[in-house]
Amino acid sequence: MVTKMDAKTYDTTVEVTWCAGCGDYAILKALKLALAELGIAPHQVLLVSGIGCGSKLPDYTNANGYMTIHGRPLAVATGAKLANPELHVIVVNGDGDSYGIGCNHFVHTCRRNPDITQIVENNQIYGLTKGQYSPTSDAGFITTTSPDGAIEAAFNPAAIALAAGATFIARAFSGDPKHMAGVIAQGVRHRGYALVDVLQPCVTFNRVNTYAWYRERVYDLAEEEGYDPSDRTAAWHKAQECIPVGVIYQVEGAPVYEDQVRALADGSPVSRLLELARAPALGQYESLKERFV
Repeated sequence: MVTKMDAKTYDTTVEVTWCAGCGDYAILKALKLALAELGIAPHQVLLVSGIGCGSKLPDYTNANGYMTIHGRPLAVATGAKLANPELHVIVVNGDGDSYGIGCNHFVHTCRRNPDITQIVENNQIYGLTKGQYSPTSDAGFITTTSPDGAIEAAFNPAAIALAAGATFIARAFSGDPKHMAGVIAQGVRHRGYALVDVLQPCVTFNRVNTYAWYRERVYDLAEEEGYDPSDRTAAWHKAQECIPVGVIYQVEGAPVYEDQVRALADGSPVSRLLELARAPALGQYESLKERFV
């Protein structure tokens, strides 16, 4: 691990094109602060994103990045983690990408428990495609494409993740990037799948769930006396509330997906390829080739 880094370590010269005031700015800042706090060098990180406003975040971060198709980041991230378990794999995508078209992958990633972290930029709307309601929009939410209001009940990420078997579930608020950075750092430290659902305004299309709206409602679970995030029943009740932030649920020691893959018992594909590449003589190369290929 590299030490003595700060958030500027992960800066790029790429122009950020989000709307002024967008919560994505705070998520970008918080992620960089978390990586610096953990002492993780840029080459040790892989950021996987999908399609959406916030999915441009890897472009603005000095780290390995992979932008995949809509709804598929968790599948790609799991594959990357299996190929190179030493990487810190972090998924960054929006509520539509994760809980809408990607919901199947979301549920099964919770169930499988790979050692990856997912940061969901949850602004309760589709921002990139001009303001349709998303899976997390509240019932009755009015948009240009739903003038009578959304008729479905809102998707509850924390409750679904808990029911599906996730081992780390947290919420954060983009209006408090320092607190968010701490939550993200906890998620990255956790061995297993970690969900960090970030509540954020869309300043262009969501005029209901604003910074002021959230500030009237969010409270930090860490300040609640006696709350135990390892208590699954208590976590279930907190998942229904409006709106606790911080670690809702965490359990340690659950089986991690890549640890159970027999093909990785003798090393990852990346480590095998490196061993082949470093073989100094043809005879050693042939021996290794016969062993690994």
